[in-house]
Amino acid sequence: MRLRRTSALAVAAALLFSAACSATNPGTNSSNTEGVLNVGMPNGPQTENNNPFLNSSAASSLGYRRLLFEPLAMVNEVNPTEKPKPWLATEWTWADNYTKLSLTIRDGVTWSDGKPLTAEDVAFTFQLLKANPGLNIDSVPYDQVSSSGTKVDVVFPRSQFVNQKKILEQLIVPKHIWSTIASPTTETVKTPVGSGPYTLKSFTPQTVTLAVRDSYWQELPKVKEVRYTSYSDNNAQTTALATGASEWSFVFIPNYEAVYTSKDPEHYKLWFPPVLGIHGLWFNTKVTPWDNPALRRAVNMVINRDDIFTQGEAGYFYPKVDHITGIPLPAGASYIAPEFKDKTVKVDVEGAKKELTAAGFTFDGDKLKDPSGQPVTLKMTVPSGWSDYVTNLEIIKDNVSQIGIEATVDLPNADAWTKALDTGDFQAALHWTNNGPTPYDIYENIMNGALYKPIGEGGINGNYGRYENPEATAALNDFANAPDEATRTAAMHKLQQIHVRDMPVAITSAANAGGQYSTKNWVGWPDEANPYAPAQPTLENALDVVMHLKPAA
Repeated sequence: MRLRRTSALAVAAALLFSAACSATNPGTNSSNTEGVLNVGMPNGPQTENNNPFLNSSAASSLGYRRLLFEPLAMVNEVNPTEKPKPWLATEWTWADNYTKLSLTIRDGVTWSDGKPLTAEDVAFTFQLLKANPGLNIDSVPYDQVSSSGTKVDVVFPRSQFVNQKKILEQLIVPKHIWSTIASPTTETVKTPVGSGPYTLKSFTPQTVTLAVRDSYWQELPKVKEVRYTSYSDNNAQTTALATGASEWSFVFIPNYEAVYTSKDPEHYKLWFPPVLGIHGLWFNTKVTPWDNPALRRAVNMVINRDDIFTQGEAGYFYPKVDHITGIPLPAGASYIAPEFKDKTVKVDVEGAKKELTAAGFTFDGDKLKDPSGQPVTLKMTVPSGWSDYVTNLEIIKDNVSQIGIEATVDLPNADAWTKALDTGDFQAALHWTNNGPTPYDIYENIMNGALYKPIGEGGINGNYGRYENPEATAALNDFANAPDEATRTAAMHKLQQIHVRDMPVAITSAANAGGQYSTKNWVGWPDEANPYAPAQPTLENALDVVMHLKPAA
């Protein structure tokens, strides 16, 4: 089963703009003399669930699972060409076109209950995922798994080139605990035992506190206690950042300079680097006249991405994507086909009109008519509370009016919106794709025929636009299973050609791996000058960030 996102970013993005749930503890403004780091998220009251496998758990929503449990390696999404950083695995090798993985597991690591972490624990974790699809949220097809000494060997039924990140970033759990759990997919794990440097000290619906362990395989972090506060909504979280009660968060702040950074320009920072995932206007390619690629290309040509970035995304949140392929730059620069190098999308109303008339569309005054003579209308949908998305659609509504399209913006609640996309009951909608270390995840989520479901059939996990093209599906399979780089490069170039030609999604923005943080008490945060990790507290690299932090002078 595919998720809308492969990281906690999806969960956070879905919660960012929700209505207030209830009042929460505003937190306290601790100093680094106490060794405390205050993390906040605008996710409302939490139910105690520390299951590290489930994106729905409090440990995932707030991000603290990353400090309790550890991965085999840390992959830096901000710089996808960077080699993964060894963590619980000291080295690994792939063989037979990424169908075999051999791992060497680090010696000297202990679980928080004092028992040693071994290769057997790693092998058990993979077997647990294989036996429980509900835990295996990335649908990695683990086949044969074995361990001996410090070695773990895994065999897969097909190439796992595109799943390397997911496998290496898998959080590892102790066999002596999880082998006794009867229902791991519903287990709430009241007393989590992990290999990370922190243990769970206390839990309330508003605040979760982690305390540093006595011993750890690396030098103990300088942060002795991490307090995660779940604020009721964006406004409460923003206020906590502005007052210093919260020192690290991921939240959309429309007027961030006025309400946040200006309160302490020396210390209040934000950094939102783009990663290889996108947001954009998904067309329902099974609904007339939006089944016509010329119409979709024309709309893509008139969208003002500068306005979307500066107004809808407040000039920082989701970075602008204006490359014709829809691939975010600079993260995806190395994948761009030569024919598309330096080709960006600029607003071109006259060019869009020519595109339309060449395809049989006509203009009746200032109104566009499709080849059958019917007026072209566009109903776009987004949940009512998602403020940046709502602004983006209002901008697009004005943009398409320049080519004679009468557009409307429908604002259902989040549940109705999700159901509409699931069953194909929409004309166009703003949505996102999965992230990944290559642009494969973007195109796979948009164009994979294996994810296609007819209109009216639910249970969809990608390809929300119902795009059908055997050529695209074949290119995706070629990329995923390519025996060499030349074949993989050719497949990626083919996917770009198909996207530019058929434009199933008008891509406007990049996903981000960002966050807000304060340097008043702690320094060592990732930023543009030192992009060693994403700055988002719920992502896989959160522990690496905390390990970098030192008390401010």
